[in-house]
Amino acid sequence: MRTQSRRTPRALFAVAAAGTLTTSLLAGCSGAGAGGGSSAHSINVLMVNNPQMVELQKLTKANFTKDTGIKVNFTVLPENDVRDKISQDFANQAGQYDVATLSNYEIPIYAKNGWLEPIDSYVKKDTAFDQQDILKPMQQALTAADGKLYGEPFYGESSFLMYRKDVFQKKGLTMPAHPTWQQVADLAAKADGAEPGMKGICLRGLPGWGEMLAPLTTVVNTMGGTWFDKDWKARLDAPEFKKATRFYVDLVRKHGEAGAAQSGFAECLNDTTQGKTAMWYDATSGAGSLEAAGSPVKGKMGYVPAPVDRTDSSGWLYTWAWGIQKASKNPDDAWKFISWASGKGYEKLVGEQAGWANVPAGKRTSTYDIPQYRKEAAAFADVTRDAIASAKPNDPGVQPRPAPGIQFVDIPEFTDLGTKVSQEISSAVAGRQSVDDALKKAQQLAEAVGKKYEGS
Repeated sequence: MRTQSRRTPRALFAVAAAGTLTTSLLAGCSGAGAGGGSSAHSINVLMVNNPQMVELQKLTKANFTKDTGIKVNFTVLPENDVRDKISQDFANQAGQYDVATLSNYEIPIYAKNGWLEPIDSYVKKDTAFDQQDILKPMQQALTAADGKLYGEPFYGESSFLMYRKDVFQKKGLTMPAHPTWQQVADLAAKADGAEPGMKGICLRGLPGWGEMLAPLTTVVNTMGGTWFDKDWKARLDAPEFKKATRFYVDLVRKHGEAGAAQSGFAECLNDTTQGKTAMWYDATSGAGSLEAAGSPVKGKMGYVPAPVDRTDSSGWLYTWAWGIQKASKNPDDAWKFISWASGKGYEKLVGEQAGWANVPAGKRTSTYDIPQYRKEAAAFADVTRDAIASAKPNDPGVQPRPAPGIQFVDIPEFTDLGTKVSQEISSAVAGRQSVDDALKKAQQLAEAVGKKYEGS
């Protein structure tokens, strides 16, 4: 959502500047976006420009291509842009790209539309890939309604609460092992101003169905709300949805970061790294950056499960995964790339060359048995794995849902609906309108979508 994944579901990751251009990693291979073609030993990969993908680019030629002879033409774009381009190419089955990064939001939808190649046969033949090592929630999230597998995770994430252990100790504050949202609000008030310029908490307020709505919807879920009931009746004006939204908006306005209405994952990551906030609720993937070599807060952070209210857990589930376009002329080579990029060997490669905190984790059980990874990621590895394991995409709240999804509703209309609703709520974060007025407009938008599905 990071997650969604930012600038869209989660525009979940800091944008790497090098990724804003369409790039070809390999000398002599023009990028797919620049008219490069595919051959039996060349594939075109369209992917999001987060830091771990940029690292993948750097490692491909000297490793994957060297070992297989398959050249990879990368087109790398910011999240909003890459989603638009993937949607266009896959919807038209143009076949320009063989592989693309897709999330667990898109894959079930694309599979239903017949835009993706099922990969069960590849998984069965490729025993070295070890599909059973993939965390079960990830396998389930990438399996469509027809029971077939359509994607493999590059990394996975949930959400949790990050906090400054040293600041809490200095202020005499204790973080519960499993905090409630009310406890978090109380702690935010006490930690506010603990150091010059420090705020109590950072929460996304930036509009976007994968920006602000990702963490906010987890709060809605645990406080008893839902976007739609089981009969597709919109529930954004229900007391529980209002309570959760008021709580979130009030918390970030009283004790959150400056300019919250323009703050997403990247901004909160920056604020936390620079010591401007005592707590941050967001994607588990953020911990790798906080604990990376050179981070000013390395070793100072604590990590606990996502805060709750009425549910036992509330963390989201998200993955950037690889999918093969149905129209690809090179599905065999495409699978070889996926098998490498999501394989056990790739994690070892990253650990040895880029540092173990940078390993694209959250997808394999075996990752958490690697001594070097456990040592480097000791502060957050187990909390992340437990958060993913406890995520309930089919049952995230207190009532039945008409569609799966924790931080989103897995229907095609949610990209537009979520974005428009987030704009209204972000306006409330900025103080330009009340939460009640924002949700009144949001309810009308949701009702229009729900009516399309009533009786289905």
